[in-house]
Amino acid sequence: MAIVRNVLRIMGLLILIVYAGLVFYAYLPFGENIPVAKLASADDRFVEVDGMQLRYREWGKPRADRPTLVFIHGFANSQQSFRRIAPYLENNYYVIALDLPGFGLSSKPVDRDYGNESQAKAVTDMITALKLDSVVIGGHSLGGALALRVALTAPQVRGLILFNPGIITTGVPAITEYLVFPLPRLAAKTFGERDFRESFLKGSYLDPGIITDQVMNELMLGPRSAGYIEGTTALMGYYRPSNEVALLANVKVPTLIIWGAQDKRKPPGEAEELHNAIPGSKLIMIENAGHYVHEEKPAEAAQAIIDARDWWARGNAS
Repeated sequence: MAIVRNVLRIMGLLILIVYAGLVFYAYLPFGENIPVAKLASADDRFVEVDGMQLRYREWGKPRADRPTLVFIHGFANSQQSFRRIAPYLENNYYVIALDLPGFGLSSKPVDRDYGNESQAKAVTDMITALKLDSVVIGGHSLGGALALRVALTAPQVRGLILFNPGIITTGVPAITEYLVFPLPRLAAKTFGERDFRESFLKGSYLDPGIITDQVMNELMLGPRSAGYIEGTTALMGYYRPSNEVALLANVKVPTLIIWGAQDKRKPPGEAEELHNAIPGSKLIMIENAGHYVHEEKPAEAAQAIIDARDWWARGNAS
């Protein structure tokens, strides 16, 4: 028994040492902490929403005879995710892509609720703040789940676009619900490392060459910005399961599902399952594209959206 007690003491001591090491590493200085104003480019716009500054970019000009597209990026990304598709659309739509709270160069408050309902409300409030009307809301991955919620609550929304959305399967490991101190801060540091972020992204593309140095430079603006580590620690520690599947049958606006057929993150049949669950939706399967269909096949994805202009104008799912 004495041997067992000694082994348990040693194991406990080792666990304590490892834990202390993790805490020490987590709280080492991280990032450049550069003010957002110094990182923003001439193309960046900012709008105040609920005390936060949200960054967005725009393509084309608002006109009464064309809808407005508002695009929401996925987890650990930013508005740059729509850099390839937006130029194909600007002659038919006024296009806006934003950084969600906690991402990119948008504000990263430490006391914010980063759940899907709250994040979707921020997008709705942004639409209101910018006085947008006849909006088609689109989202990729996590952004698809948020776009769904916006479509159900924002009276300005006339249509919905889902790019391989995180609705039926989210791609978020269940273990993230149980991240305890100091794991959220460690996760924030990990996602703030360029090498990890680049490797993480490239695993989702059929053509990893899309992730260029220029793309990475844009993505890494967030981790370089003031308040990144504190805000992202709060975000990483705020994971809550969210059931958007239960909302699908309530969608009333025309819904276009654009799906990269070779998505390595999604199980077979998920696109059809989503299509069947949303009344009157249209499913466009795009071959030779993975999870980031709007980046890998921007021309094809854009054409599907352009072809839907009359559908949005009618304002019904038939």
